[in-house]
Amino acid sequence: MREEWGKATFPMVPGHEIGGVVVAVGDAVTKFAVGQNVGIGCMVDACRECEYCRAGEEQFCTKGAVFTYNSTYKHPHCAEFATGEGGKPAQTYGGYSESIVCDAAFVCGIPGNLDLAAATPLLCAGITTFR
Repeated sequence: MREEWGKATFPMVPGHEIGGVVVAVGDAVTKFAVGQNVGIGCMVDACRECEYCRAGEEQFCTKGAVFTYNSTYKHPHCAEFATGEGGKPAQTYGGYSESIVCDAAFVCGIPGNLDLAAATPLLCAGITTFR
């Protein structure tokens, strides 16, 4: 918000390490189902083609990782939901938005027997540093 991590794009909806409930899945998604509790870290996509992506280190994507907020969708495989005003790449809005679109590869399941609000903070300290 204060542009401490670089130039910001406004309007901005911040928020990373997101917990929520799946409301829809794409045809190819088999790992998650509508109604399931899930979490999303600080990224929603990457190119999937560069050496880092193929090694499972998408945060170093040479074509640019797509973060949960203050980022834009930039990879051709997400074109179906990534077009904003005037055909420009759509901006990502973070965890304080009403909903978020994320590739299933960047989603993790949260067991139904855990309180979603209590489990979500684990994504920041736990999943981010583990990943």
